Amino acid sequence: MVKTNFFAHKSFYEGTQKTPNLMKRIKTSNSSLFFSSYLFCAVMVMISVSCSKETTDVPIDEEQIGPPSEEEAPKTGDCTDKADYIFVEKDGLVNVQFEEAVFDADWKLSTDGDALSGKGYMVWTGEQSLGNPGLGATSFRIKIENTGVYRFIWKSAVKMGNSGTDHNDTWLRFADASDFYGQKGESVVYPRDTGKTPNPEGASKDGWFKIYRSGNDLDFKWQSSTFDNNGHDVFVRFDQAGIYTMEISARSSGHGIDKFALFNDTYSKADIEAETLALSAISCED
Repeated sequence: MVKTNFFAHKSFYEGTQKTPNLMKRIKTSNSSLFFSSYLFCAVMVMISVSCSKETTDVPIDEEQIGPPSEEEAPKTGDCTDKADYIFVEKDGLVNVQFEEAVFDADWKLSTDGDALSGKGYMVWTGEQSLGNPGLGATSFRIKIENTGVYRFIWKSAVKMGNSGTDHNDTWLRFADASDFYGQKGESVVYPRDTGKTPNPEGASKDGWFKIYRSGNDLDFKWQSSTFDNNGHDVFVRFDQAGIYTMEISARSSGHGIDKFALFNDTYSKADIEAETLALSAISCED
């Protein structure tokens, strides 16, 4: 049995009687402590809610979502039908995605590989036409404002087999230009059947050049040559400002073309290969 210290309780009681304000002060102190604790907790809850709201309401930068959009050629007016497209030369440059034309069904738009640009590249999947141009023909209208000599080049790849000398060419013609020729140093050659000589070794007919790429690096690269085994660069001369027609015709199946460019001596081939130059504007008004 635990003994209660009666005298201790009595002494405490008597002490409280002698000091009647003690209990009141104790109660007041306890009430203040309770209020301070409540106030502290309330403040902490408010801070926590505020922090949580700031964390969840941070806006998402939508510009950082997804891949960047593909570069597109600027268009003027109501220009939606590719059959009406006119590619406008500016400052001595025509720079065009090859798929921006109306093609035969055997020209297929493809997107495999890492070196292509735009919506993809066009590849000829029909039969070969090695000696007679005209199969799978299409055209690009080009508006020239700065007259003179332009070099022609396209970005193409071998998409069939593993040889750099097969499935590597397509026909090209500028029938209404002032001149259309191949040149290597002092050597200049003209397409057959134009009344101009000399003509290149290899295929050529009715003003068409066979335009090929060479080398065992089969992926896309900027290279265009004519004259078999003696590659001549390709040039076009425009003596008057106006709209000209560039014609394309299928030759080798499996030849894929991504882009083409015409450029005067303001630019170098390296400028074209860098692919930092703007695409030519597209107009549908003559």
